[in-house]
Amino acid sequence: MFAIIPLPDPEASLREIEYAYSVLKADGIGLATSYDDKWLGHPDYQPVLEELSRRKAVVFVHPTTPLCCRTLLPDVSPILIEIPQDTARAVTNLLFTGSFARFKDIRFIFPHAGGNVPMLLGRMHQYGPRNIAEKAPNGIEYELKRHYYDIAGTAYKPAIAALTSLVPTTQILFGSDDPMVPLAETAEGIMQLGFSPDDLERICRNNALTLLPRLKAS
Repeated sequence: MFAIIPLPDPEASLREIEYAYSVLKADGIGLATSYDDKWLGHPDYQPVLEELSRRKAVVFVHPTTPLCCRTLLPDVSPILIEIPQDTARAVTNLLFTGSFARFKDIRFIFPHAGGNVPMLLGRMHQYGPRNIAEKAPNGIEYELKRHYYDIAGTAYKPAIAALTSLVPTTQILFGSDDPMVPLAETAEGIMQLGFSPDDLERICRNNALTLLPRLKAS
């Protein structure tokens, strides 16, 4: 069970985090990639990230369509383009603000194979901030590779090829997007991607148990 917090209100979010863990016994926290065109590395959200890091929280980040970009292509659903792009915005923002490194005990999960993140790695190096060594002392790849990415809506070879070129299979989780994408479609799709039996067991079960050890008891 992941608890939703009202991130635009940091003080209320801190109270909700306490309630979620102490009373609800939540396994993690759910966030959106952006709120009113503020992404997760925004200074307003730093106290919340600090608390989540203190608790070594698992944080699932689902993309949304930011206010800036809902009607850029009127004949194309923003779900097609803006959902994966907002994941990339959130990840880049967390990286370039130093939030990944500063709040290093948060274990983030980003869906849809990381959205556009794998395709942007080179550009992060080429066009990132000059002080990136201060923001990510261990390097860009280090910060990206230690988080988790699910395969919801992306059980297709091009997307998985990009993701597996960036992170090891220990960082990949099964995700379906059900009911938007039927569970069976993802389950069938993952079997066509060339994963070894060991990798399939990691992605479909063991990696989740590592993140959420309470599941082992069930």
